[in-house]
Amino acid sequence: MSSSAQSIQGPLFAHPPGQTTLCYSPDGKYLYTSGANNYIRKYTTASKDEPATIDTAADNNTGIIASNDKIISCSEDCSVSLFSAVTNESEKLLLRTNLPARDVALSPDGAWVATASDDRVVKIVNLTETTRTLSLRAQSNSNKHVAYHPSGNYISVSCSDGIIYVYSLTSEEPELIQKVDGIIKRVEPEDEVSAKVAWCPDGRAFAAPTATRDIVVVDREKWERQRGFVGAHSAEITDFAWSPNGAFLVSAGKDGKIVLWESKEQKVVQTFNYRNVCAIAWHPTDNALSFTTNEGRLYTMNGVVPAEMVARLRLSVRPAPLIDDTDITSGQGRRARNASPNPLEAVLGPDSDMEVDDDLDGWIVNDDDGGYLEPSRLGKRKLDAGGVLNGRHSKRPAISSIWSPEIHEPFQPSATPWRGKRRYLCLNMVGFVWTVDQGTHNTVTIEFHDRESFRDVHFTDQFLQDKACLNEYGALFSCQPDSGSPAMLYYRSHESWTNRADWRTSLPEGEEITSIALSENYIVAATSKGYVRVYTLFGVPFRIYRQKHTPVVTCASFRDYVLILGNGPVGADGKTQLTYTLENIKRDETLQSNDVVALPPGGELKSVFFSENGDPVIYDSDGVLLVLQHWREPGHARWVPLLDTTTLERLAGGRKTESYWPVAVAQDKFHCIILKGGEQYPYFPRPLLSEFDFKVPLSSKPAENEEPNSADALEETYMRNSVLLSLQQDSAAARVLGSEERFEIVDRENKIDRALLQLLMMACKEEDQGAKALEICGLFTQKRTLDMAVKVAIKYERSVLAGKIGELRDKMEMEED
Repeated sequence: MSSSAQSIQGPLFAHPPGQTTLCYSPDGKYLYTSGANNYIRKYTTASKDEPATIDTAADNNTGIIASNDKIISCSEDCSVSLFSAVTNESEKLLLRTNLPARDVALSPDGAWVATASDDRVVKIVNLTETTRTLSLRAQSNSNKHVAYHPSGNYISVSCSDGIIYVYSLTSEEPELIQKVDGIIKRVEPEDEVSAKVAWCPDGRAFAAPTATRDIVVVDREKWERQRGFVGAHSAEITDFAWSPNGAFLVSAGKDGKIVLWESKEQKVVQTFNYRNVCAIAWHPTDNALSFTTNEGRLYTMNGVVPAEMVARLRLSVRPAPLIDDTDITSGQGRRARNASPNPLEAVLGPDSDMEVDDDLDGWIVNDDDGGYLEPSRLGKRKLDAGGVLNGRHSKRPAISSIWSPEIHEPFQPSATPWRGKRRYLCLNMVGFVWTVDQGTHNTVTIEFHDRESFRDVHFTDQFLQDKACLNEYGALFSCQPDSGSPAMLYYRSHESWTNRADWRTSLPEGEEITSIALSENYIVAATSKGYVRVYTLFGVPFRIYRQKHTPVVTCASFRDYVLILGNGPVGADGKTQLTYTLENIKRDETLQSNDVVALPPGGELKSVFFSENGDPVIYDSDGVLLVLQHWREPGHARWVPLLDTTTLERLAGGRKTESYWPVAVAQDKFHCIILKGGEQYPYFPRPLLSEFDFKVPLSSKPAENEEPNSADALEETYMRNSVLLSLQQDSAAARVLGSEERFEIVDRENKIDRALLQLLMMACKEEDQGAKALEICGLFTQKRTLDMAVKVAIKYERSVLAGKIGELRDKMEMEED
């Protein structure tokens, strides 16, 4: 066993950015990694030499497992291959799946390998005779993970539909013995979020992550939830693993935390801050832990278990943490069950301030002399408000230790994740920016829609830029701190009356850039420390302040305005509210301060940007496009829907399954990229832009059944143009308009009044619609339309209505005078 003094080795740049996996050989001599390129890296754990490289001939390796002499990997190209750990050479192709393979598992005897893939069927193949195969067919959807029971008699499959399937392998044909629902969440096969099953080393139960960011233990007898590892993560869990003897469990999440748990009491031992962790593996014999990130980096943490607890790693296999330990043959469970609990704690709970007698130690079972119970030196101890007994956790944790809010994760609008070796950094109405991983460096391409005005740009990127913004004046990039280098901003102008104005600036050490924004006048960077940094286009620092609500989620800008979104107070659903602050940077004015972004219940923000006319716009996970109305008036802003994409005519009747990637709002249209089937992000070749007219969601009637001049259509026309007119009028009040813009306002008023006149005619045709007809007349935007309304009333022989409309017109004239 290695020393428990903690140290970290890394980062080692094992693979290009992308999902990266790892495993140890059972004897602990070698550590293997695989990732987004076509190589397996073989590290000798006791050596600092460069790793050996094994060519897999397949890009985007998604899973790896090893015995002492064999290595098996699977890939998105549907191949599952066998390699020699002795010669580091390929031996044979084990099988080829119909759809991308996602995970592999090796049976405890090393004779069979199981493969989970986007197919519904899990294939199990014999390593010696590849013609001998077994099939697991009960799954109703694609499969994400597969795991063998320590005995090899059972195998579990984690399906993307949120169901765990457990099969028995004791007969010639696998038999489905249990479907466990309600534990893991529904996930996409390519998601970084984990839904795997990890069998406890003693085989009596398994652990699995839940949708509430916890890990629960499920017993193998009743298939019921037992104890749980709860409260330490505020975002989805990306991986977790038992220590070799089950005394500890380690988990990693998208919240940037690696958490070490003590298994028996499910207590947090230590928390380490490492971002983007996607895979974890314990060393089979040493007090060491290795993990990889989606940036392709490998770390090894020695002495992960503290010195005072390291003795527990030397113990025999620990029992699974079940509520009723009746199966523990040593009788420990029976003693624990029959012991009488402390009556004070049973009545008062662990949050009590009451003193507790020291003979409490009598009912805590010290079953392994591994340090679970330490003798008290004091006669009396106290249960404090945190549920801690003289600095140690009591049997029942306090509420504060098992719950933490869910936050909105930072993101860059219009950027996509890595897929293969490519990703988009920016997509908008000006053009596209994408990057390609070349191994030692990236290459960045800027392609414009208008090639007559701009020339496409292609350059080598040694800094590994991960965010970008693009407009008519220039392109902005940012990169994260790496190997001692700080985070940096890079601005590249398209053209200038002087020499091309490129510049870089670095941020203070330890500060990461979470999102950036670029306008005609300013550059904005939001950082991991809550700072909002504003620069001029020539790199002069202009403003710096710390956002009140952190962590900052994202930002957007237009001319002198900047919109900053952050995590606010916790709502009733246990999730932080997404808040926004809107400021005029030039005048140093705050227009809206920490107001709430109107998201649907349980929904997420997909993108935020400014429209062509400079109005803030969001697109949510329900497919609704909303604009911020009256945002120039402090305290008056509200989010108004302009389009619900789920009601588009092209989707009526379930004829198509598609979603939409927001790009821009311009010319009263929603510009987007159509994503077919289950696609979540645009991919290559460069997609085409589509556009849809605004349609305010007012009626449940399908669009294909709606007549153009029906009452529903006219009411929608009135509502939509009223919203757009209010945006134009707010803009007109804030600046001097040109003649074209003034004409657009008049045209908008005409559209509103035209729709209202048609509604008035429909009301006049009905006998009992007089009051509604007069109400419609009160909505006209122009006084002259009332003259036309009088004529309409007379045409339909509504003399009383005509008189009342005339009175309304006279009243308006008097008010104007």
